[in-house]
Amino acid sequence: MALSKNQITKIKELLSKKIEAKIKSYGRETTSMPFLARLIQDNEKIAAYSFIHSMATTLGMSIYEDVSVIIASETSEECFRNYGVGGVISKDQKSVISNIVAKLRNGKLQADIEREKREVLSASAENGEFQKSGNIANFYMKRDGQEYYFEIKTVKPNIDVFEKSKTKLLEWVARRGMPVKVYLAFPYNPYHPKPYHRFTEVGMMDPPNDFLVGDEYWDFIGGENTFPELLKTFDEVGKNFKDQLNQKFKQIAKEKLDSY
Repeated sequence: MALSKNQITKIKELLSKKIEAKIKSYGRETTSMPFLARLIQDNEKIAAYSFIHSMATTLGMSIYEDVSVIIASETSEECFRNYGVGGVISKDQKSVISNIVAKLRNGKLQADIEREKREVLSASAENGEFQKSGNIANFYMKRDGQEYYFEIKTVKPNIDVFEKSKTKLLEWVARRGMPVKVYLAFPYNPYHPKPYHRFTEVGMMDPPNDFLVGDEYWDFIGGENTFPELLKTFDEVGKNFKDQLNQKFKQIAKEKLDSY
């Protein structure tokens, strides 16, 4: 399934509103970058860098969550961002999860999400309690009766992030009390066209069974060819705002940057 005209329109509207708001509200917070200014020797490039960095911070990971909801809305029964998983976790389940994660990190266990889920669900759920930490899934959808929970992260995390994400995925299984589908997802592969490979991840995840990167993720939630069509949609919005952004860079560049 490709992106529908309705989905493309909604994504373009979302991106356009974000960019327009940033162009309207942005003002350079940093007024002095003495070292960078002397090295780059181009105030407009520095202005562009400053604006782009601010834009990236504003969009954060939330833009991918919003886009995920738009895409999954036509392929699932229900879908939400920042979804409260709910449920309870027992001490026995937390102990099993901690043991699994420790062995994965130490290389004493090979990642196998289905086996890991069975171990968690085999542990006693008696006296389980609600745990606020780790309760929120960045994105959730239900398709053909199956529940899917996603943790969407930046693409170059350290080993602690992988460890915490793995823990959270397994805790979601415990909370739901059934073998729901759980994934760590990255919106793109920073090493393209080479396969994603980061030393901090080695051994912790079980791709693609609990770890989806770039096209694997977008095509999974939206169907075949979702990723290239999504990139095309972003490209079209970018072209529409190219002149406005260049004008903004020039405007920012007029402000005196280096006061030293």
